[in-house]
Amino acid sequence: MGTRNVNLTEMLDAYVEDRVSSGAFQNASEVVRDALRLHKARSDEDARKLERLDRLIREGDDDIAAGRYVDIEWDAVDSWLDGLGRPVRS
Repeated sequence: MGTRNVNLTEMLDAYVEDRVSSGAFQNASEVVRDALRLHKARSDEDARKLERLDRLIREGDDDIAAGRYVDIEWDAVDSWLDGLGRPVRS
């Protein structure tokens, strides 16, 4: 396992000290490792969200190219959105 020296702001240093003195963590390294795990998890989730957004954009582009869309006048957008999810009357 590698050793790193990091410089923390006074606020972050106080937070680390508080977490250790509260008993939540055994030492400062555990606090930093936990923070980095959370940061990685958030970064991974952001990447998954971007991949999904890219896929949905491609699907939308494909739908437009295939003519699967509805033109809506700007002043009718609210009522069109209100109607989404309502059962269609036959």
